[in-house]
Amino acid sequence: MPAVPEGFAEAYRLQQARYPAAEPGPQPVHTVYVPADRFSARTVAEWGDQALSLVKAHLPSPGELAEVFGVPGALGAAVHERVVRKLSTEPVEDLRVDFEDGYGVRPGPVEDEHVERAVEAIASMHAAGTLPRRWGPRVKSFADGDPERSVRTLEGFVTGVAARAGELPAGFTVTFPKVLMEAYLGQFAAVLERLEAGLGTRLRFEMQVEAPQTLPFLRGDLNESLGGRLAAAHFGVFDYTAAIGLPPHEQRLDHPACDHARHVMQTALAGTGVELSDGSLAASPASDRTTDVHALWRRHAELVRHSLGHGFHQGWDMHPSHLVSRFATVYAFHLARYDSYRERVRAWEERRSAGDGVMDEPATIRTLAAALRRADAALP
Repeated sequence: MPAVPEGFAEAYRLQQARYPAAEPGPQPVHTVYVPADRFSARTVAEWGDQALSLVKAHLPSPGELAEVFGVPGALGAAVHERVVRKLSTEPVEDLRVDFEDGYGVRPGPVEDEHVERAVEAIASMHAAGTLPRRWGPRVKSFADGDPERSVRTLEGFVTGVAARAGELPAGFTVTFPKVLMEAYLGQFAAVLERLEAGLGTRLRFEMQVEAPQTLPFLRGDLNESLGGRLAAAHFGVFDYTAAIGLPPHEQRLDHPACDHARHVMQTALAGTGVELSDGSLAASPASDRTTDVHALWRRHAELVRHSLGHGFHQGWDMHPSHLVSRFATVYAFHLARYDSYRERVRAWEERRSAGDGVMDEPATIRTLAAALRRADAALP
């Protein structure tokens, strides 16, 4: 009987801890972030109402949807119906109350007041059953040189919501931006650990990848080193492209430099259970005219398709109009391939040909099955 190689048991234990290979849970297709001074208990409903109004005014029929988003005609009705239903029932899947770039620097008492107002709004939404499935704040970066402000906002937000709601509602996460030094991650994780003691619940956070300095310390054991508290990594297109010196007109999600950064994120964090999210489009319709609304939707749809094609199934939305193009593009992406993916999985399970000369590998079958699960979670 061959001897087990020395050290194998420990290496295998580390592998299972570092790369759990667990099936990914349902992931939001987007994150909406709203400046804290403009956030209220009505914000999510208002975004949904505005998006629905845009659909009624500029996308009244399945045929028009098919033309604007390049959806095959047969799918137009299914996508249109789902978009309207989604905007009517759950327009926002993931919400961030923004105390960073979208909010700016305010005097301490002013930010404290906005924290209190945000807490009241979150508690009200929780009581009414309108709080999105994921929610939380984006605090200021430690790279700004004022970690006390960041921690004060986080503590006030978390403890305030828990006190008013009687608990910290499910789905909480906090976004930690501009991580220029790896040490900041450990320091932020320690803040969360301290807060946990008073809440009786585990806290996790998302880091934003917004600078080239961040890429070198993305690696497989990063989440492990943070006690498993790293839930996701979100790409920040504008800070990143500015940091590497791209001209303003090239600050776009589909720039090759952004592809490189996303691929580094994928490579470093693959198998760790850390979710990945893409960035945003900083644009809204130039006017209320249909031509301008359609132009915005087409451009946003291009970027969403680019992200989906590169394996990023979540992105950031910054305007109610983005909800329409986000959901329409995501639903069309999944529906266009759903039946063929399902047939290939069935053919594999039944040990028969899937047709068209397809010879699927086990790894492809796992990917097909994962794609079907993701579609089932995303489609309303």
